[in-house]
Amino acid sequence: MDWDKLRIFHAVADAGSLTHAGDTLHLSQSAVSRQIRALEESLNTTLFHRHARGLILTEQGELLFDATRSMNKRLEAAAARIRDSEEEVFGELKVTTTTGFGTLWLAPRLPKLYEKYPELKIDLMLEERVLDLPMREADVAIRMKEPSQADLIRKRLMGVRMRLYATETYLKGRPPIETMEDIAHHRLICQSPNSFQVAAGATLVQHLLTYDVPSLLTVNNYFGALQAVLANLGVGVLPDYVTEDFPDLVRVLPEVESGEVPVFLAYPEELRQSKRVAAFRDFVQEEIFAHRRKMKEMTETG
Repeated sequence: MDWDKLRIFHAVADAGSLTHAGDTLHLSQSAVSRQIRALEESLNTTLFHRHARGLILTEQGELLFDATRSMNKRLEAAAARIRDSEEEVFGELKVTTTTGFGTLWLAPRLPKLYEKYPELKIDLMLEERVLDLPMREADVAIRMKEPSQADLIRKRLMGVRMRLYATETYLKGRPPIETMEDIAHHRLICQSPNSFQVAAGATLVQHLLTYDVPSLLTVNNYFGALQAVLANLGVGVLPDYVTEDFPDLVRVLPEVESGEVPVFLAYPEELRQSKRVAAFRDFVQEEIFAHRRKMKEMTETG
């Protein structure tokens, strides 16, 4: 099969238009059209349905597009590895993690990484969906459980627990919270039961809700829950790592917490030698060590 024709087919399928694909490839529309017809003839099939609004892949076209998409990601990975200098760290690095961890812990620390590697380009993808690392949807993932995908290098970074926090302003003048039953006199802020969350956090929330909480605010990520707590709306179920950057938060019912949630960093085996991945991995590990030291100091002085 002609590689050049496959490259042109992939561009057309991705763009859904001969004209747009031609612009990307710096080819005329007629040249692109000829290559697609030649490919269809060589395969003895129709790859696109022609419509006034553009091109739509046929079933056979979808099969071929899946193959070229996989090939394209593999080629991008190979090109990235080739571009990695032995002495320098540069280029794009696609990092995925959850919205809460990405906004509350990782993003505030990235200035240090950019100071060290100013030519690094990070594409930070914050979502609860687990992206496919072997298929190069992302280069590196930080997840709240051990990745199950094959052909991944994985490293446990730390453990996280969900705890109860509120502001001094909220607690002042309100009924004291000395036992679990006292939660029934306060507004609880937590993740929505219907949103994706770690099992340990969901279990803690379910237990808290058995105490007939009169007022409830649910948010679909921990960043939103933290903002509500900081706005003095109630007692929030939050991951313990937020206390480093928000030391004024008051821990409520110190004996109450979720089970430990393991945090893992993972990347594809094929990126083992990538300088960018190594730089990001080392940076995160250094920040984890610094985080542990600071949390220990806060505990000792508290």
